[in-house]
Amino acid sequence: MNYYQTLQVDSLATQQEIKQSYRRLAKRFHPDSLSQTADHNKIIEINAAYEVLSNPQTRRQYDRELESISLDDWSSHRQARTTQAQQQYRRYRQAERNEELHYYQWLKEVYIPINRLVKEIINSLDREIEYLAADPFDDQLMENFQAYLESCNRYYQIAQQKFVSLPNPTQLAGVAAHIYYCLNQISDGIKELEWFTLNYDDRHLHMGQEIFRIAQELRYQAEEKIKSVV
Repeated sequence: MNYYQTLQVDSLATQQEIKQSYRRLAKRFHPDSLSQTADHNKIIEINAAYEVLSNPQTRRQYDRELESISLDDWSSHRQARTTQAQQQYRRYRQAERNEELHYYQWLKEVYIPINRLVKEIINSLDREIEYLAADPFDDQLMENFQAYLESCNRYYQIAQQKFVSLPNPTQLAGVAAHIYYCLNQISDGIKELEWFTLNYDDRHLHMGQEIFRIAQELRYQAEEKIKSVV
């Protein structure tokens, strides 16, 4: 930072403008000002800059020193900026590649297995209810239905573990949200169906079916969002 920058003035500033800026900064940073911005080191820098720029003769000498910066210095500065820009670009491209890898990894290891498990749970419900409808009070048929619910619980637990195994990519946040709510609905639906097996109250059966229908709709919406992103 040169003296003009220290005093927050342009290199073409008048002596009056330099004086005004110095007073403003001195008031702001002086240790005796009791201000929160008081800074002993800062006021030393400000005083040194003002000492040079407040005197027309020393200011002219300082201006010549600024102008005498060699072309080699500017070339080095430009080269450093070019190198920095190249490094930033490489980091940006690497971040893009990492994000792309994370994107496909999440689809492969999280979304696809969960989607398969959810379909297995939901799509089997109507068939299992149809089997049970032959005689809901038949012990064997009810045991078969309870076995189906136990399988649903296992699939649900696996799906939950998959869901938290990897953070979702930013561009798939909407998909992840739908999967999250879908799994919540499935959990609630399984509980309702389990209540039915305990008391044979059809209201729990119908509620479980409705909750699974909502879960299915959320699964469809997740699929649509996948298509819109890919």
